[in-house]
Amino acid sequence: MSQTLEHPSPLVVSGGAELDTSPEHFGELRPSIDALDHPEELRRRMNTDGYLFLPGYLKRNEVLAARREVCQRLADAGQLAPSTDIMDAIIDPDAKRSNFQPNLTLNNAPLHKLLYTGNMIAFYENFLGGPVRHFDFTWLRTVNPGKGTPSHCDSVYMNRGTQNLFTAWVPLGDIDFTLGGLMVLEGTNNHQRLRETYCAQDVDSYCENKPDAKSWGKSWGTPGWLQGEVNQIRRSIAGPQGRWLTTSFKAGDLLTFTIFTVHASMDNRSQNRIRLSSDSRYQLASEPADERWIGANPIGHSQAGKRGKIC
Repeated sequence: MSQTLEHPSPLVVSGGAELDTSPEHFGELRPSIDALDHPEELRRRMNTDGYLFLPGYLKRNEVLAARREVCQRLADAGQLAPSTDIMDAIIDPDAKRSNFQPNLTLNNAPLHKLLYTGNMIAFYENFLGGPVRHFDFTWLRTVNPGKGTPSHCDSVYMNRGTQNLFTAWVPLGDIDFTLGGLMVLEGTNNHQRLRETYCAQDVDSYCENKPDAKSWGKSWGTPGWLQGEVNQIRRSIAGPQGRWLTTSFKAGDLLTFTIFTVHASMDNRSQNRIRLSSDSRYQLASEPADERWIGANPIGHSQAGKRGKIC
């Protein structure tokens, strides 16, 4: 089982809601470094808990090199405060802000080295038991002060290939409870009703037999978030014993989870710092991949990725 945070608990806020941090409803991610040489145990824990947390597994110097490259690009774009250390990622208050900037990953050699070579690939080949492939699209998050990512499962964005697909969330720097890292809802990968309903949806599908031919929900581009605030979602999905799990992250940590694991991020409650992290995806090379996220120019959620269905 995952660990319980020592009290008094830190203030944890997600989507503007303060989490119930009582031991029954909140805890710390369980490290799995002890099981690195035992892939069967890693798979058992992933199946049971829905995640694996590997503190310090990635090379810290490689993580910081990737952070420096991203921060330099942000500085060059005028998004960081002048006369500050770019590695602190302090926002220029006059800059236009965005939490998602795909251009920061293009031709980014330090970031690609971190995510797609070395320890990362070695882990997934060991965990999955064979050669792996990664999605060619890299999600880079530059999260400004404010609300974090709402609760969701990744399956609704990338379920056209294998279901044996895993997300790697990598903090590009130290992330404490003020900057606010990722949190997972323990064991929700085994929630059968959720998998058969919400998780089976595709945000890029649309009803071709309807007059307005719109996508899932009201229109193309529906975010795919679960509805409700984080405490309500915990109660409705995970039940009275369900727990949100997180920790204070360090550069070099790796958190990986299934596409059916409910997760969200804490709010960035700093005054002026950008939270930097990346999401990348891995699977066995022998299994089918979601066409939206592979190739030299992945189509993603563009109109080319839309798929009609009869509703």
